[in-house]
Amino acid sequence: MSSLITPSQAAGLLSWPELVNELEALLQDDAVNVPPRIVLPMAGGASLFAMPACDARVAMTKLITFTPGNVGTARPSIQGDVVVFDVASGERRLILDGPTVTGRRTAAVSALAARWLAPQPAGPMLIVGAGVQGRAHLEVFAAVLGVTHFRIASRSRASAEALVAHARALGLGAEAVADADAALADCPLVATCTPAEAVVLRATPRTDAFIAAVGAFTPRMVELAPELCRHVAAQGRIVLDSRDADHEAGDLLQAGLNLAALPTLADVVTAPKPAARAHGGPVLFKSCGWAGWDLAAARLAWRRAR
Repeated sequence: MSSLITPSQAAGLLSWPELVNELEALLQDDAVNVPPRIVLPMAGGASLFAMPACDARVAMTKLITFTPGNVGTARPSIQGDVVVFDVASGERRLILDGPTVTGRRTAAVSALAARWLAPQPAGPMLIVGAGVQGRAHLEVFAAVLGVTHFRIASRSRASAEALVAHARALGLGAEAVADADAALADCPLVATCTPAEAVVLRATPRTDAFIAAVGAFTPRMVELAPELCRHVAAQGRIVLDSRDADHEAGDLLQAGLNLAALPTLADVVTAPKPAARAHGGPVLFKSCGWAGWDLAAARLAWRRAR
């Protein structure tokens, strides 16, 4: 028998601190098996993603659609489900809301990367994009890293003000800013969480900056200017969320960088701890999505649901 988990129930099963810890544990689990995901192009620039993964006890598949034409409408741009199975019996155990899992695990991965890589993890933090991912990044960086002040940039002033209001309701300091590039000078933590239709950051980041770029997850999408990416590659460090990013990270591909030579977050987490931070200069964490992150969420959700 399986349980259909509502979005609010799924969020409750995936608390921020537990989810970040589960992601870290997954990277150190030798039983994890994650094949390359299938991305099927569809009409209108849409895509169908099929993302399976398993460990010794849990198997799951995330099946979602990404429909850029829905941006700015009442329909979500990401829709679908995560189906969770018991490896021992083969039985289906949970059906989780795909957008909820995607939203929470993506932000939690950024927080995990910042835990390991950010030179100044206390912030303040600049969030570019005030949608689902902007809100999730604000919540997880506050809950896990203790960030207390945020600056919000969005092409929609109303969306920026709404996220500022949410931050203040949580007891956090926040303000909307009109110029994201100007705010880079004051923020050692940055997350870009936009629909990735155009460059949103061009300025040179601080030498102690950590940038989590999550909006662009296909070769054609972009949030960061090529010169910014090349600057970090030359003066600091770029880390990928997985090897899937080698052919999906539009920001870096359009900057002409050799992605195969870049480390992944797993390389960082499984290396000796002193080596993880043994680099100076700004850090860019490029996240494109990986079924392993969904497996970690599935593991946590099933354990807590039981």
